[in-house]
Amino acid sequence: QVQLVESGGGLVQAGGSLRLSCAASGRTASRDPLGWFRQAPGKEREFVSAITWSGGSTFYADSVKGRFTISRDNANAKSTVYLQMDSLKPDDTAVYYCVADPDGSFYSPDAWPYWGQGTQVTVSS
Repeated sequence: QVQLVESGGGLVQAGGSLRLSCAASGRTASRDPLGWFRQAPGKEREFVSAITWSGGSTFYADSVKGRFTISRDNANAKSTVYLQMDSLKPDDTAVYYCVADPDGSFYSPDAWPYWGQGTQVTVSS
């Protein structure tokens, strides 16, 4: 089992920045790829970003590339993954979910068995 706890969401004006954090603990948290998905009202969950266990490779959705940056810290049996979100747009408004331990394509929500509770990000115009 992997436990995921997100923090850092909130309300921000367009053009502003937010930093999301997710504390991952449990079975192999420090060796699992970690990622972020988001879900806007009335829409399906969509991939945002992912990072390998070492942090050596990162992946981004085209819609956030150049604006969002994913990073992670690994310590003992725990990891913390961050999502720095800059130049935010109203279209970025969604609940953001931290995910862990994929089996399959990073871009598919079905590949990720562990999900956090989600944190709301609202970008006003």
